[in-house]
Amino acid sequence: MSLVPPRPRRDRRAAEEVGRRGERLAAWWLRLKGWSILDRRVRTPAGEVDLIARRGSLVAFVEVKTRKTAAELDFAIDERRLARVAAAAEVLMPSYAGPNDDIRVDVILLAPGTRPRHIENAWCG
Repeated sequence: MSLVPPRPRRDRRAAEEVGRRGERLAAWWLRLKGWSILDRRVRTPAGEVDLIARRGSLVAFVEVKTRKTAAELDFAIDERRLARVAAAAEVLMPSYAGPNDDIRVDVILLAPGTRPRHIENAWCG
């Protein structure tokens, strides 16, 4: 039995839109840094990857987190979530990376009034 009431659908839709806007901003940020966006919101049985990006021989599977305040960003990502992104990346690797490509899992954290924080190679599991 859950003690937390379910979120109203309206709140879920609003959160979904905030997430999509964050992913668009993160893609824009990566492009400014010389990355090509290969795909967005790719789902696998192991989990979802928000963005897949390439720069040269490096392919990054990127988790994007958007929060209302910069203070909340410190708690936006955890090991469990990163493990799911890494598991999804493992499934997707053959479709997006060649045998000589380097692979990593990155995180981009976003909050209003702050520059995007790009954490490179966030998963080392």
